[in-house]
Amino acid sequence: QIAFMTLTLFPIRLFFAAFMMLLAWPFAFIASMGSDEQELEKPLSWWRKIVDILLKAIMRMMWLAGGFHWINVKGRRALPAEAAILTVAPHSSYFDAIPVTMTFASIVMKAESKDIPVWGTLIKYIRPVFVSRSDQDSRRKTVEEIKRRAQSDGKWPQIMIFPEGTCTNRSCLITFKPGAFIPGVPVQPVVLRYPNKLDTITWTWQGPGAFEILWLTLCQFHNSVEIEFLPVYIPSEEERKNPVLYANNVRRVMAEALGVSVTDYTFEDCQLALAEGQLRLPSDTCLLEFAKLVRSLGLKPETLEDDLDKYAASAMRMKKEKVDLKEFSAYLEFPVSQTLESMFALFDENEDGVIDIREFVIALSVVCKPSKTLETIQLAFQLYQSESGTITEEDLAHILKTAMGVSQIDVTHLFRAVDEEEKGKITYDDFYTFAELHPHFAEDYLYADQMGAESGVETSSLSAPNGICTDFSPDNAGDRRKPLQKKLN
Repeated sequence: QIAFMTLTLFPIRLFFAAFMMLLAWPFAFIASMGSDEQELEKPLSWWRKIVDILLKAIMRMMWLAGGFHWINVKGRRALPAEAAILTVAPHSSYFDAIPVTMTFASIVMKAESKDIPVWGTLIKYIRPVFVSRSDQDSRRKTVEEIKRRAQSDGKWPQIMIFPEGTCTNRSCLITFKPGAFIPGVPVQPVVLRYPNKLDTITWTWQGPGAFEILWLTLCQFHNSVEIEFLPVYIPSEEERKNPVLYANNVRRVMAEALGVSVTDYTFEDCQLALAEGQLRLPSDTCLLEFAKLVRSLGLKPETLEDDLDKYAASAMRMKKEKVDLKEFSAYLEFPVSQTLESMFALFDENEDGVIDIREFVIALSVVCKPSKTLETIQLAFQLYQSESGTITEEDLAHILKTAMGVSQIDVTHLFRAVDEEEKGKITYDDFYTFAELHPHFAEDYLYADQMGAESGVETSSLSAPNGICTDFSPDNAGDRRKPLQKKLN
């Protein structure tokens, strides 16, 4: 079927879809010329209403060309005055743009998107909230803009937000980002379903690339999509004050409508678990639990690297000194809480009430820079090295156990390979030179020796049970009540 469709229907559909997008461009360009905020907050003029109808019709023809012959819509879309924000989930593909083109609701987009030929003009027409990566204060400005529009009593178009923040394969709902819920206004949950016999829609961390997804989808004779507008969710006073609680409660409602589970893992956890660094995390790592505790403690992603520098400098002054829970609390400048106690327990390897603060710094470095293996190891060397700038095999074992979040690891093979002169100690320069010559040193000297043989885990391919990342399967959702796994046993 794929071979036949590729030679017949695929090129026709691709041409027609591209033609529809090009046809929409001049209308969007003319309508968006000279627009300013004051004009946008006014009711649409008669000619802009006509342009809206034309563009929606053209976009519908584009999806028709892609095999979406009919779009099943359930429920009623709320008016802007009823719900200023539409929260859409699950987010699994660029085909999720279908509800955007149907509603012409504003969306949150990267500022770079407006410079894309043709597509950028169409994006600009729907009056998006742009996020700039080059602006360090962009996150705060984005939240403020969403809040301003949401509290405009329906003057601005509705804002459509995908609160998961990344694509998953629809088997569960990951943690919602709080941006849509900070304004504290009513939101309308919108759920997406693609009830196709063969899934060619999903575009996630692992699997087919963007063009392959497009190719396979256009080779399907028919593609089904279902959009359901759920009842407007009006937050309680407690939810207005607590956006995280608000987000979790809306996610629960949407998960029930979809018939799927929820998981407390986030977009950042996906980055951590699937990072392309030289030390990829094994399936039994406790660093995912550590990352959750870091967030629960209140350490913010945008300031995490600055926090890391501060904690590292303090740990270097403390050298090999171990600390108890009270001292750990003072070190982090956070009061003792259940979250802090849980984090402390992860590093209390002997259950004697004290931990090595250097291990916390290494774990935090992995969470901050999951793909930058050598930067974490360099920091670890600085924390563990003697006055001569060297570490022992025992030190290397402590470093790699913490960096990988496992209870046991045999580094003898790796240490001897680095220590060519058999001095019994190595410098970071020795390790760096070795890593440059052997970029896959973890697979060759660590994973091959023990991960496969001892634990049965195939770390050469960290396949994800549900397409998100290791151990994110909804089947594990009930495991959260288990005692925290310690780094060492």
